[in-house]
Amino acid sequence: MLRVSIIIPTLNEAKSLGETLRLLTVLDPPPAEVLVVDGGSQDNTVSIAQVAGVTVLKGDRPGRSVQMNQGAKSATGDVLCFLHADTWVPSDLVAVIEQTLDEKTVACGGFISLMKGAKTTRWGISLHNYLKTYYAPLLFRPHLFFRGLRLLFGDQVMFCRRADFWDCDGFDERLPIMEDGDLCLRLLQKGRIRQVNRIVQSSDRRVAHWGTWKAVAIYLYIGCLWGVGVSADYLKQFYEDIR
Repeated sequence: MLRVSIIIPTLNEAKSLGETLRLLTVLDPPPAEVLVVDGGSQDNTVSIAQVAGVTVLKGDRPGRSVQMNQGAKSATGDVLCFLHADTWVPSDLVAVIEQTLDEKTVACGGFISLMKGAKTTRWGISLHNYLKTYYAPLLFRPHLFFRGLRLLFGDQVMFCRRADFWDCDGFDERLPIMEDGDLCLRLLQKGRIRQVNRIVQSSDRRVAHWGTWKAVAIYLYIGCLWGVGVSADYLKQFYEDIR
């Protein structure tokens, strides 16, 4: 049985974190541990995590890659699962992870992200994000697609073996964006990347802020430019932090 460590990077996530942590208390089987790595929140994110009884780490500096690597260094599980603070997971999350990684040719997995808000479900964008996992590597890295490359992103709740994660040097802390896609490229040397046929629910707060068409345009613009090698530092300017 694999021991799963769930790592949650946070920065001013008081609106979302409580419910996310509550859902983790009903996981069956439970994870080995839950680690919240905070990047300097100015709200009560840290106190929410402390009240929930999970391990809270103070990030060395803000930045999702930095925080997730710090959590991975402290984790004791065989498997690392990276969860956004505004994403809700099914109660059998750990079992799905174990079943997926029981197949030795699979190095990394993630879920289908269904984007939802208080009043709506973003069916169109959710479908596009599902398809992007396949068409992006097929378009930009076709030779790797047929070796098993799929591009997963943070809201898909990525997971992998801890040993493989560190053999590939973890997340690239120099990247302010697209660190998840970059990790998929490097984990491919360890095995296939798989999108599991199960759903997690992610907040639509960025789409609600931008509007649907602007969000689609930004996602496509960033994805295409990254696919042809444009610097993540340049792309970050189009992907504002929204809480």
